Amino acid sequence: MSKSASIASALLCTLIWGTTFIAQDTGMEFIGPYVFNAVRFFVGFLALIPFYLILEKKNTARIISKNRSKFIYLAILIGIFLFLASALQQVALLYTDVANAAFFTIFYVPMVPIIVFFLFKKTIHWSVWPAVILCVIGGYFLTNFQDATVRLGDSLVLIGALFWSLHIIFIGIIVEEFNAPILIGLVQTLIVSICSLILALFYEEFILVNILNQKIQILYAGVLSGGIAFVLQIYAQKNIKPAPSAIIFSLEGVFATVAAWIILSQVLNFNNILGCCFILIGVLISQIIPEIKKT
Repeated sequence: MSKSASIASALLCTLIWGTTFIAQDTGMEFIGPYVFNAVRFFVGFLALIPFYLILEKKNTARIISKNRSKFIYLAILIGIFLFLASALQQVALLYTDVANAAFFTIFYVPMVPIIVFFLFKKTIHWSVWPAVILCVIGGYFLTNFQDATVRLGDSLVLIGALFWSLHIIFIGIIVEEFNAPILIGLVQTLIVSICSLILALFYEEFILVNILNQKIQILYAGVLSGGIAFVLQIYAQKNIKPAPSAIIFSLEGVFATVAAWIILSQVLNFNNILGCCFILIGVLISQIIPEIKKT
């Protein structure tokens, strides 16, 4: 896959994630967050099976045979990170609003280069740091956070941002060695579904009628976001390092704002537009400046 195809994959998955925020928020009207995630990610798992059988199954043994134990370890770890990140975000929406959740989630953008630089001792291109700052400033204006009240749920979102950053970093690690994005997607969605199911059995109720009442949100968040978008993320990170990937993924907030404007008729004010511009400039800096130096 070319660099341009990876960027296109990153943009498409970010578009899906941004519009999924609406489904995540409205999808808990009749069911709890763990039930929502259990069903959502199981639907995503089922949606990926045909793609795996057609596109990857015949090559799976060859791809993972060189280090099967390492692949299993990394795939399970990625699934756990995704479970923790998505569970914390989904539960937090019960205790805070979408604007706060969107703002604190964006903190995975600076967390990724910090973790990569200090823990993994990897070199970070200088353009990442100003791009990160622009994205965080953009998130501040985009979410109208200056008018918000900090709530208990915000701390859950912030902890979740740490696990989102670890998920991005370890996706970058696994794709360096194993070219099996759909299989990785299958493993992580199944792990999230099983872990969410276990918590749901302890803390919530499975009522089929209530689940069916949220079928549109579950199908959208499951098939498109839980299944396809997370596989697109893996394809994207084949040619884009974790830190620049995180910066591109920050466009999720931009797409979420535009989706809320179009679908929910929410007002798009000057601060929202300013925030979008900051994030777009940050993304462009992270992608264009390293390429200029190469030429």
